[in-house]
Amino acid sequence: MINFLKYFLLIININSIFYRAIIAFFLSFCIAFILYKKIICWNRKNSIIGEQIRDLGLFGQKEKEGTPTMGGVVMIFSTLISTILFSTLHNVYILMLIMTTLYMGCIGFIDDYIKIKHNKKGLNIMCKILSQILLGIFVGSTMYFNCIKKQKIESKNFPIKKEYELKTSIPFFSSIYQNNEFDYTNILSWYNKKWKKYTWTIFIPIVIIIITFVSNGANLTDGIDGLTAGISSIIFVTLSLLSIISSNKIYSSYFNFIYIPHIEETIIFSSSFLGTLISFLWYNTYPAQIFMGDTGSLTIGGVMATLIIINKKEFILPILGGIFFVENISVIIQVLYFRYSKRKYGIGKRIFLMAPLHHHFQKLGYHENKIFNRFVIIQMILSMLVFILLII
Repeated sequence: MINFLKYFLLIININSIFYRAIIAFFLSFCIAFILYKKIICWNRKNSIIGEQIRDLGLFGQKEKEGTPTMGGVVMIFSTLISTILFSTLHNVYILMLIMTTLYMGCIGFIDDYIKIKHNKKGLNIMCKILSQILLGIFVGSTMYFNCIKKQKIESKNFPIKKEYELKTSIPFFSSIYQNNEFDYTNILSWYNKKWKKYTWTIFIPIVIIIITFVSNGANLTDGIDGLTAGISSIIFVTLSLLSIISSNKIYSSYFNFIYIPHIEETIIFSSSFLGTLISFLWYNTYPAQIFMGDTGSLTIGGVMATLIIINKKEFILPILGGIFFVENISVIIQVLYFRYSKRKYGIGKRIFLMAPLHHHFQKLGYHENKIFNRFVIIQMILSMLVFILLII
């Protein structure tokens, strides 16, 4: 089978990112589609233990009890198979994405296992955050020291090229920063040029915050059939387009993007992940036949955050990941206000009927399908807005 695939790649030109991405997408989709179906059928015949639903008093909640929750495992498997077969594995960005997928998948799997076998609450929240911090340190360090290494290689015979500097895109400030480019080294060097080498003390904490926030946001959003998968699919399409533009000198110059060498291989990974997400969405739309569990949602968030950082677009995160951002904020506001009101008035009060935000709309009487459709429309608008803000 592998020899046949290699032969097929030679026919269609193995060096073409476009062809490899298309094949990776369809292979990932087909593998996931078949495996999801097998799991659903197996669950019906054997009545395996599935999702344990907490009683939140929501309409249709009890019917979801026992739905298989192994979607995240299939998601990781199909994505990695396609990525390994069709991408260049010695590429630092691909290695980083594979490590992120496996690491967050393991954390999510442990969380799901605890929920099913021991405690509905799953893994302790502090354990989750600590694991996300460790991933942030890994991704931040890899990105930072990879840039430093490239600077040193470039400076042996030629002046340091701008594309190898530790820059990121920052919309709205084209009048202040050329081509919306912001250099992290300016944060410390404006005060003392010798402090430039300590830029990692700023960059790595920012990466940690991004990964923690996006990963938890994807996890919190996974409370309505199809919601996380639908929103994530649109975001992965957006990130793929950003990678296509950033990987090409002509395209990046035309659209005023930062040119990022060797990033084109991430298109293969994004296409693979997109394939399995769409396949999962087929079975996860209302009424869901399978759930992704924390294995899937935490992995989606971690991978998405890593791709945003690789693309040097982390400051567009509040817009591109606007729904995840709002879901996160709604929980934080709800908890803080409840504690504040309880301390001040003796009775805990709530701003939302229930948090995260999608549950608030459910409590208002909106059907899951309506919430899903409207959130997807909002995500489409946010993705288009991202391109507009980056180009102007």
